[in-house]
Amino acid sequence: MASRAPGHHGDPGLQPERTALAWGRTMLALVTASAFFLRWLPTYGPPILVLPVISGSAALAIYLTQRRRYQARSHGLAGESIEADLTAVLWTAFAGVVLGGLGIVVVLVS
Repeated sequence: MASRAPGHHGDPGLQPERTALAWGRTMLALVTASAFFLRWLPTYGPPILVLPVISGSAALAIYLTQRRRYQARSHGLAGESIEADLTAVLWTAFAGVVLGGLGIVVVLVS
């Protein structure tokens, strides 16, 4: 029996596609947050630049790992064993908490 190529799990619209769309929305939200942080630059000065660097780096990390994540989910679906990418979820949550905390610190200190 021939193995299936990544992305050919037999039913488009299943979990790998929805997960890829969700990560894409998360990436877009991080880029949008970066733009908002840059708008704060005249008010809060150079310390605010840490925030768009963190959110931009998180968005870039999502972009660079998206193909690997999709392929793993597609293979998992074909093999009927999908596991959550807990590391990616935890790092994204950590980045969100750090962004929120640093945003509060910059606003209160300035």
